[in-house]
Amino acid sequence: MDVTLPPFDPKTFLKTLTALPGVYRMLDERGEVLYVGKARNLKQRVSSYFRETQSSVKTRGLVAKIRAVEVTVTHTETEALILESTLIKQCKPRYNILLRDDKGYPYIQVSAGDFPRLTLHRGAKRAPGRYFGPYPNAHAARDTLNLLQKIFRLRSCEDGFFQGRSRPCLQYQIQRCTAPCVDLVDRDAYQRQLRDAVGFLEGRSGQVIDDLAHRMEAAAAALRFEEAALHRDQIAELRQIQQRQHVEGESGDLDVVACAARGGAACVQVFVFRDGRLLGNQALFPRLPEAEDASAVLGAFLAQYYLDRFVPAELLVSHEPTEAEWLAQALRERAGRRVAITARVRGERARWLEMAQRNAEHALAARLSSQAGMRRRLESLREALGGAGDLVRLECFDVSHTQGEATVAACVVFGPDGPLKTDYRRYNIEGITPGDDYAALRQALTRRYARGSAEEGRLPDLLLIDGGQGQLSQAREVLEPLRAAGVRVIGVAKGPERRPGLETLHLFGENRPLILPADSAALHLVQQIRDEAHRFAITGHRQRRAKARTASALDAIAGIGPKRRQALLRQFGGLQQLARAGVEDLSRVDGINAELAQRIYDAFHGEA
Repeated sequence: MDVTLPPFDPKTFLKTLTALPGVYRMLDERGEVLYVGKARNLKQRVSSYFRETQSSVKTRGLVAKIRAVEVTVTHTETEALILESTLIKQCKPRYNILLRDDKGYPYIQVSAGDFPRLTLHRGAKRAPGRYFGPYPNAHAARDTLNLLQKIFRLRSCEDGFFQGRSRPCLQYQIQRCTAPCVDLVDRDAYQRQLRDAVGFLEGRSGQVIDDLAHRMEAAAAALRFEEAALHRDQIAELRQIQQRQHVEGESGDLDVVACAARGGAACVQVFVFRDGRLLGNQALFPRLPEAEDASAVLGAFLAQYYLDRFVPAELLVSHEPTEAEWLAQALRERAGRRVAITARVRGERARWLEMAQRNAEHALAARLSSQAGMRRRLESLREALGGAGDLVRLECFDVSHTQGEATVAACVVFGPDGPLKTDYRRYNIEGITPGDDYAALRQALTRRYARGSAEEGRLPDLLLIDGGQGQLSQAREVLEPLRAAGVRVIGVAKGPERRPGLETLHLFGENRPLILPADSAALHLVQQIRDEAHRFAITGHRQRRAKARTASALDAIAGIGPKRRQALLRQFGGLQQLARAGVEDLSRVDGINAELAQRIYDAFHGEA
């Protein structure tokens, strides 16, 4: 029997969509892919389809058929580009007909012989020589060729033209070639030029970029700003075209499996790599009998998922699954060969795991914020509190600081359709004893509800406070003089060892705390709101702490001093290109290790 998808709610979906780069897939009522697209900013790009003033007839027809949108978050735009091409060829979506490119991605070819030719190549790699790529687009590949000709002065002419020359051509006159056709350079010298060019194409380009950076600085010091801008653009182009394709890292078959679990729900993302190429990913939402951690979910999921399907030689997992040794043995018997389950990895594999984990988190956030799920949880929470009064607006407060430094209180707001992010607020706490959480909470509540009752008149139906009886008493003392005594207030105290599912709810005026079952939809909603308040508070705290230390976007990152800041700006030619760089590109800069590169990437791509 065919299963049809319910109507799509773009407003709710877009609330949780990330602003990172990635690929999106639009599905029809049968779950078939209508369209595959890439985006530098997923939230902006997908939002553009649902504008009321949409003028394109084709786009209006596409939007009318959409019943679901799936996204895959990537590290860089280049990864999104390559993955988009793979998915278009695999799914053949109806609305991608104008974007198909049967020519495939371009390569740079170094031909065979004493004086090899450097040229752009598409199609089958039958001719002898070496091939470098694929490159994101023909424009980038051609720019690479032009730059290599400027730096290394290798020939690009056809063999017949090369063999028939009696005098140098125009390429020699404009210093793009050393004219081996008329013996103006000997074989050894040409081969040295070739080795330098191949070294650049193989990724050993640090010296080349350093030379360009020094030329840029020298030109700027001599007030030759046009020349400096040219070198800056060359550096930026080099960085763009030499990006390593993380989605095509190595040969072999493996699956990357990541799990996110919170609020009584879980999402497992499976990324499938075959022959080193990412073929796609799938988000699955296993049903949980009770609140489980990610390790338990993965252990149960892997045993069921690979029971009746191909098992690759290696599974990269985000968390060590429960009974991992037994599970590996069972999969080995199922596959008839060795199967490795690996949770601790480095380098590119760590990037794949991070990408899968990020996608799992985003998919779970979208799932938890769905209208049907939110209304069911709200009703469950209302019944758990005695069934009195509707719950239309819920607010939650949390306080974050580091040993009293840069204290920030945050308030998040939820309604029947999920988070109301436009109503979120942060409060920079001043004038209190460092580390006094009670005073910080009192100040934030006073500022929130003194203004709210006087200006907006919007008070919550339920106020959640991250804490126990002490925080609850502080909240009531603040609310009563502000004519907000009718607001129901709950303190959410963490359970033993801070394990989810063991929270205790303290209701003001009640002698006994409320303890809900671990699989309660009401408790899942409380956990979701509390976790969102914690995320929003700690993000604000980190931003404030970094801003207090320095106003520079780079100096705000721990581990970046004047020398490293200068090296980064010199290598990338400016903040704009630096912000668009991937972790792999950042780690190539002298003095920037993988951990620091990740912090720099997160600083430019973090979501508030």
